[in-house]
Amino acid sequence: MPKDAMRGTAMEKPTVGDRLRYRFDNWMSRGPIALMGLLALATIALVVVVGTLAYLFRAFPDDAAEGDLFDLWWGGLMRTFDPGTMGGDTGWGFRVFMLIITIGGLIIVASLIGIISGAFDDKVAELRKGRSRVLESDHTLILGWSSKVHSIISELAVANESRGKSAVVIVAAKDKIEMDDEIKAECPQLGRTSVICRNGDPKNLTELGLGSPFAARSIILLAPEDSADPDADVIKTALALTNNPNRGEGKLHVVAELSDPENLEVAKLVGRDEVHWVLGPEVIGRITVQSCRQSGLSVVYQEFLDFDGDEIYFTQQPSLVGKTYFDAQVAFNKCAVMGLVVDGAPLINPPADTIIGAEDQIVVVASDDSEITLGKAPESIDTTALTQLPADAKRAERTLVLNVNTVLPVMIGELDEYVAPGSEVVIVNSGEIPAMPAVTNVTLTHVDGDPTKRPVLDALNVGSFDHIILLADTEHYESEQADSRTLVTLLHLRDLAERNDLDLNIVSEMLDDANRELAEVARADDLIVSDKLVALMLSQISENRGLADVFTTLFESEGSEVYLRPAEQYVQVGVPVNFYSVLEAARRRGETALGYRIAEHAHHSNEAYGVRVNPEKGEAITFAKGDRIVVLAED
Repeated sequence: MPKDAMRGTAMEKPTVGDRLRYRFDNWMSRGPIALMGLLALATIALVVVVGTLAYLFRAFPDDAAEGDLFDLWWGGLMRTFDPGTMGGDTGWGFRVFMLIITIGGLIIVASLIGIISGAFDDKVAELRKGRSRVLESDHTLILGWSSKVHSIISELAVANESRGKSAVVIVAAKDKIEMDDEIKAECPQLGRTSVICRNGDPKNLTELGLGSPFAARSIILLAPEDSADPDADVIKTALALTNNPNRGEGKLHVVAELSDPENLEVAKLVGRDEVHWVLGPEVIGRITVQSCRQSGLSVVYQEFLDFDGDEIYFTQQPSLVGKTYFDAQVAFNKCAVMGLVVDGAPLINPPADTIIGAEDQIVVVASDDSEITLGKAPESIDTTALTQLPADAKRAERTLVLNVNTVLPVMIGELDEYVAPGSEVVIVNSGEIPAMPAVTNVTLTHVDGDPTKRPVLDALNVGSFDHIILLADTEHYESEQADSRTLVTLLHLRDLAERNDLDLNIVSEMLDDANRELAEVARADDLIVSDKLVALMLSQISENRGLADVFTTLFESEGSEVYLRPAEQYVQVGVPVNFYSVLEAARRRGETALGYRIAEHAHHSNEAYGVRVNPEKGEAITFAKGDRIVVLAED
């Protein structure tokens, strides 16, 4: 097209019709209120025009010679609202004009009903999208969505049972209806806890406000599973919270999940002292290493981490001020004392003669805060059945690791701190292994093979290993398929053990708690449900900020940790004793006794796999060979 023609087309002036259509389009785009106003104008115009015509043509009721114009307008307006009004009209001229108004009124009223109905449907659809602000306070706010959210909600519901009506609010970049349906399916028992979902990006300052974050009791930041860089998303969300221009003067209580330890430094700069960061792979790696060397330990940790059963509390008891740490241990009949909080710092398993100060808190394990009461301490403790057998000496160990994921480097570094020099770790997986930390006590060997294949396992001589760690292969498979492959490998290992009369110590990582029962069929010694354990820790810290330091101390290789040691090192087997005697035996070794494990029930889930944390101290129990005492000890 020539430039002059194009210029002429561009310069054409809009016609009157174009202008009217343009104004009409703009008016229609203003929404239901504007449409209702337009219908009102159309109704008035119809009544005025037709009524005026009836007046000019002398079409009055009853064929009267005279009539009032305003009466015609009023009567016409009433006929637009109620078509039945014209039933009593007389005079054919008057009837014709009123029929026109009535038909026009029917069309206008029908349009009005359609507009109102459409507006109502749009509003309901908008509400179902979850874009309105939550007007809750003292609630738990979860920012982000992952597979951990179901476990977190279930645990918070248990924690809120003593609180009455409570709310958990979720803001995530996920469809609200999908979130609601998933929670109803996965978390059917929520008691008086209501879960409110909102669709929004937590990294966006405006959409973050949908969850009323600065009115929340605590905030949990989850790494979105579909993100290319989940740590970056979590850190940005923390930044949106801590540097939000709308926040008040109060201090936030935030707990957040990280995947890569290298991101911890920058995360701490963002969160400062308001955000506690939980490194998922680090937690799982440490628990896995400790559990592989002590069967049953994962059950003890789960007991500490979940809200169902015994959990960790802080208490102050004025009557124990000036008494020793061991005095506190025997003073509680239904609580197990595990440490003190002195000047805000937790001391796990302090010396037995440590004096309790007026401001000190006592760290206890109890089934509920209502059980934290002092009992009657025994006048004397029976020590006739106590033994003084030495602890087992350290020796070189062989560990077999099947599959690779992000937990492995942390796990190898942690294992190197526990084992004696000369120990060996054999890693079996398809493909290469990630970069490993520098180690001094172990030698690493890599075998390229698929652990689900029987010939690969046959060639490894699995009976020669002290420990077998089976990791979920998340590097190559989605969660469900990774768990399925774990189950296949477990079944192969158990078949090898039965055929060759081997006693294999297997610790297996599962991703989905729903697969736990299937794994129990394969009789793994310990099952680490990694996502659930991280979710439990996030839930516990969100409810009690002080637990962060306690868990950090428990899971570190330095300081006191949880051990399951042979019962015969503390008391005589086959002789009835009560737990006061066990406490005294542990005290003599510089340890704190928390419970025991009965070997006979090690594979029975209905018996908590034989683990009993915080037993009633006055009850008599007879230990057998193979039973273990759960203690806090330095080494």
